[in-house]
Amino acid sequence: MESQYLSRDPDIMSGALCFKGTRVLVQTLFDYLEGSSSLEEFLKDFPSVSREVAVAVLEAAKERLFAHAPAA
Repeated sequence: MESQYLSRDPDIMSGALCFKGTRVLVQTLFDYLEGSSSLEEFLKDFPSVSREVAVAVLEAAKERLFAHAPAA
């Protein structure tokens, strides 16, 4: 996942996890959503991140979150 959509380079944003080919922090996407902004607002404010990539990152985070969760 990281190599396909994300990158981490010590020379870019101090090595923080970014969307590949941008200086947009992945944390920014989660901050927007946590702050009750929509995905649309994030994409409008950061046009260098495609909808496909943003959704893929959210889906990967969801999969990791629930990978070891007990079934209800």
